[in-house]
Amino acid sequence: MNFAELQKKIGIHFHNESVLRQAFTHSSYVNEQRGRRIQDNERLEFLGDAVLELAVSQFLYKTFPKMTEGEMTKLRAAIVCEPSLVKFAELLSFGDMVLLGKGEEMTGGRQRPALLADVFEAFIGALYLDQGIDAVFRFLEVYVYPLIDKGEFTQLTDFKSQLQEFVQQDNLGEIQYRIVQEKGPAHNREFVSEVLLNDNPLGVGIGRSKKEAEQQAAARALIKLGAK
Repeated sequence: MNFAELQKKIGIHFHNESVLRQAFTHSSYVNEQRGRRIQDNERLEFLGDAVLELAVSQFLYKTFPKMTEGEMTKLRAAIVCEPSLVKFAELLSFGDMVLLGKGEEMTGGRQRPALLADVFEAFIGALYLDQGIDAVFRFLEVYVYPLIDKGEFTQLTDFKSQLQEFVQQDNLGEIQYRIVQEKGPAHNREFVSEVLLNDNPLGVGIGRSKKEAEQQAAARALIKLGAK
């Protein structure tokens, strides 16, 4: 799928197609294009993150008048967290469109959750720059808001608590978490967490915060233990 096909698929035609292309341009691709004036998507990702939070906040405020501030905050966090953004990106096959460097491509970057989440945010930023906030609302009304209405994000699962309860219930031993790797620039860190049961590795998770990485690790541990 090329950029023309993508625009046809989503029913949105960019006035400035270069900003759309930038949304899908990974820094590894730029690094290999020396001499060419190409920008990666990191600034668009920064903008898109803020626009997405605003758009989701407004939707929740208008749609759920009886929901408290704390409840809206938790629900918004579940909607804009990395696993959800990856789901949106995969729904639209955004991974196929990313411009990657050869090294990143060879190491499976196209399927990397953090990369897919970043591309979705960068796309939102590009759409906002090209056509304004109303266009973002219209896009989300098709691809995101219906999932919220269906209640896909209301079951806010605490995998760490689930894992702790499962282990204690069967007296399996002691759970520990450790951060085994930190990657990326300061404004876009990626953490890799490992969960251990009695010092034995049980699961690995990746997230934009230590907390999110630990939750992902706990989720994988639950699957391994057959508890989920």
